Amino acid sequence: MAGPLSPDRLLSALRAEGLKVVEYKSWRAHRRPASTGSFGPINGVMLHHTVTTGTSGSVALCYNGHSALPGPLCHGVIDKDGTVYLVSAGRANHAGRGDDDVLRQVQNESYDRGKTLTPNEANTDGNTHFYGFECINLGNGKDPWPAVQRDAMVRASAAILRAYGGPAKGWTARSVIGHREWQPGKIDPRTGQGGVDVAPPVLRGLIDERLAHAASWSPGGKTPAPTTPVPTTPPKESTVMPLSTDDVARIWKTDGILPAPSTAAPGNTHWTADSYVRDIHARVRAVQGALDATNATIRAMAEALAARDDAVDVDNLIQVIETRLEGVRVRLEMES
Repeated sequence: MAGPLSPDRLLSALRAEGLKVVEYKSWRAHRRPASTGSFGPINGVMLHHTVTTGTSGSVALCYNGHSALPGPLCHGVIDKDGTVYLVSAGRANHAGRGDDDVLRQVQNESYDRGKTLTPNEANTDGNTHFYGFECINLGNGKDPWPAVQRDAMVRASAAILRAYGGPAKGWTARSVIGHREWQPGKIDPRTGQGGVDVAPPVLRGLIDERLAHAASWSPGGKTPAPTTPVPTTPPKESTVMPLSTDDVARIWKTDGILPAPSTAAPGNTHWTADSYVRDIHARVRAVQGALDATNATIRAMAEALAARDDAVDVDNLIQVIETRLEGVRVRLEMES
């Protein structure tokens, strides 16, 4: 039986495998309450896709969770550029209930590595037994997987297996499965178009190849440096696009979230599309600032309440409030 890795051990194992790792917020202490179940004995690694785009929003969502499923939602988030964002070192809501027959096959490593496991029941808590990595991808079968992201998935999985002793101790790629191999009805990780294949059998082949070498090894003889996407600057509008009164009415509905800018009165033809976007952006930022101020006020109120009544679970109260506010903030960020 294997217990969980300490935060330091997990971090060092990932970095030793050549990964760029970002420690996100209070990831070392961020975990599900003990009342929800244990974390351990550990039997393997489970890989997922996020069904999201964008790094900051995806990482925040995996850290905080959402109204239907509290965070953390995994242990690490793997970005498109191969960066791993650590969000938890303890129990996380990522696996859910799955097939106990699959668990036994993973424990005994008694299945064909090159075939996909097929679960047919959900009777066992997977959050107890698996480290989980959420990989940023829409999961729609179209969003491509970059090679550097798949390489990070392979390295992260190998790092966990190596930390427990690797193949010499019975920790081969058969200890790594996809979410779809654990829980009936799941499809992740799902391969997209125009990128690399991330089917679990393909990943296991690459993981075992990696485990046959030292942690510093890379195909081709050197470790590729994680890349950062280069931001692109949208082209500037070359001409002024006058808007009629009807245009303004269609864009700024009276029952919409945002009212029309005060200078965009009927008949005003001097606003361009760029001007409208900048106005929306400024309003969204103002709302985000108000949310931050509200969050600080609520925390102060909760701490004051806790000082008067020791029975108040202030940490849980703050976490619920912050989770809900973060959900709103993520949606606003995506809109902006």
